[in-house]
Amino acid sequence: MRYAVKKFDSNKLLSEDQIETLKEAFNLTATSYGLQTIKLIITKNKALQEELVSHSWNQQQVGQASHLFVIAIPKKITSEDVENYFHLVKKIRQTPDEIINPFKEMLTDSIAQKTEDELHQWMKNQAYIALGNLMTVAANEKIDTCPMEGFIPEKYDEILGLEKHNLTSVLVLPVGYRAEDDFMKDLKKVRKQTQDMVIEL
Repeated sequence: MRYAVKKFDSNKLLSEDQIETLKEAFNLTATSYGLQTIKLIITKNKALQEELVSHSWNQQQVGQASHLFVIAIPKKITSEDVENYFHLVKKIRQTPDEIINPFKEMLTDSIAQKTEDELHQWMKNQAYIALGNLMTVAANEKIDTCPMEGFIPEKYDEILGLEKHNLTSVLVLPVGYRAEDDFMKDLKKVRKQTQDMVIEL
């Protein structure tokens, strides 16, 4: 059963194959227009993880987890990012310019008309899609997770050196294996009945 792990077993580490599976899941996540305005930072450096605990409202899972995933977004997105995306479309699909150009112009204009705050929120929405996808794939692979919004992005950005990559952190996901003495491990899931959550027309 998937749940937000409160205590990880720091002696159990994920394999490289498992990390590759999660990396691929992140890369294949659906994003708006396919632009992939998200990045995944992965660390298994325990000293680094421990340093980040104090900037995560002292949530110990950050230091205990096998690996720490941080989802980040660009501080700015420009027409060059759109241009690079359509270069990739052309390279992979051999799509002709007469088909690409109208879509490229529409997307470039759409981004140009958004405020910095609107773009930030738009990209942050993509990060949440990726987070959900990572958690689902992890659960399917019997990997435990604990999604977190409770951290100080500025400190994460500084410690992880994200500024030089034009990135800012928005979500944190410790991954690994639950500890046997995690008090949440055997508690029943608290959820409404499915019929109370789904409306069928």
